[in-house]
Amino acid sequence: MDERAALDVVGGLVDAAGDDTAVIGDTMLTIDMLHDETDFPAGTTPYTMGWRSVGASLSDVAAMGAEATATVAVYGAPSFEAGPLEAFVTGASDVSGSVGAEYVGGDLDGHQEVTVATAAIGTTETPILREGASPGEVVCVTGALGRSAAAVRYFEQDDQKQANDLFQFSPRVAAGRALAPKATAMMDSSDGLARSLHQLAEASDVGFAVDRDAIPVDPALVEVAGDQVVHEAMTFGEDFELVCTLPEGVIDSVRSALSIPLSVVGRVIESDAGIHLDGEPIRDEGWTHGRTP
Repeated sequence: MDERAALDVVGGLVDAAGDDTAVIGDTMLTIDMLHDETDFPAGTTPYTMGWRSVGASLSDVAAMGAEATATVAVYGAPSFEAGPLEAFVTGASDVSGSVGAEYVGGDLDGHQEVTVATAAIGTTETPILREGASPGEVVCVTGALGRSAAAVRYFEQDDQKQANDLFQFSPRVAAGRALAPKATAMMDSSDGLARSLHQLAEASDVGFAVDRDAIPVDPALVEVAGDQVVHEAMTFGEDFELVCTLPEGVIDSVRSALSIPLSVVGRVIESDAGIHLDGEPIRDEGWTHGRTP
């Protein structure tokens, strides 16, 4: 079965499954796994691996509107060398510190390829779930989409500095905290905007009408993607921005509380109207774990 089918199986067995983190009282807990072959293109530095791996878990905490408190990582590799290991831990520690969390260690293991498992903990008394969106609200995206897609193009062009810089994204923990008092539903865009919209629609029993011209595209992707820039921005995934729904009347006050752009990309509509971009259906297409970037 594919990843989505596997998730459906797990969801049928675990009542708490379905949001970006597990909710345990006021504690948010999440875990992720990344592999050399499928998640780290040739040229990815150990520092970037540490930053990106832990950052992915911190993004899940951000999507719940929580404060990030601590992270851990398991680092598996065919052999251990001081330089790469130190760089990995430094990257993990730096991304944690960038959002006010503490990297508190983890575990080491021998493995046939570099494999990383990370976990993050956050706290909030009022987590923002994927359910809660209502027709008449607007759907918004933080920052810009397509950063990781552009990074992969630069890796392919052997421009490792540019590619690694783009791969070191900023987890939107502060933005999640600022959005939390007003957001009605929220998740991160790690699987791509198109798939995120389908997941939010399913959880909230709504539809979405999205405006192509409103999609915020990272300038780095514009430089390399050509005519497919909007499609790639919406479907490549691994951007770790926040996708949320908000009452239209609070947009100005929310923007004033944010230090990054917030784009209104469309409206929440009735579920039977579907999910569409400029009137055309949006396919449930996006990042699939196990896909080689």
